[in-house]
Amino acid sequence: GLWQCNFVQPSFLLSSEEIYRRVTMPPKKGKEGTKGQKQIVEENQDTLKFYRMMVLGANGIFIAVTLIFFDLFSFFNIAMLVMTSLTYFACLYFMSYMAKATFNEKNQVIDSGVDLNMEGGIAEHVKDMMILTSGSQLLSLLSNYFWLLMLLAPGRGMWFLWKNILSPYFFQAAPEQPEVDEKKQKKLERKMRRAQH
Repeated sequence: GLWQCNFVQPSFLLSSEEIYRRVTMPPKKGKEGTKGQKQIVEENQDTLKFYRMMVLGANGIFIAVTLIFFDLFSFFNIAMLVMTSLTYFACLYFMSYMAKATFNEKNQVIDSGVDLNMEGGIAEHVKDMMILTSGSQLLSLLSNYFWLLMLLAPGRGMWFLWKNILSPYFFQAAPEQPEVDEKKQKKLERKMRRAQH
């Protein structure tokens, strides 16, 4: 259903047998198996559903608490609500575009789209942006200074740009000149002198 997501169950809700099994079972060794196209599509749908619910929850809580305890219609609150809503919309749209699957006429997966749960992928950065935005939005209910956390996003972007693009470009080693043997160097110099006379 709409509310069904694959959440990790907190340990205080597990039975003692389940806790014992998780503690005593050794971790799996070896390489993790590759995911099938269908599994990637299902996990992407679950991921998108989770982040949609997070966005609705953060915006809903912010609007409700601000309406009850604060002045929602101040310019600052409206501006920040619009900014966070645009950020959420852009992130969700980008993630759904990346995860768009292609099916054939028999409804079989041809292309699963990008795996949103892949480590080190761009989707990871987009999810981090959504988490940062919702955290800043909810913490701002305690103090407006928590909106300053939003400055971490462009800061991280600049660091990422420096680390992966600019720094390697500026500090790359000069191309090495091939070493020329002394004999070959003298022979080359003699040829140059002969050519000048």
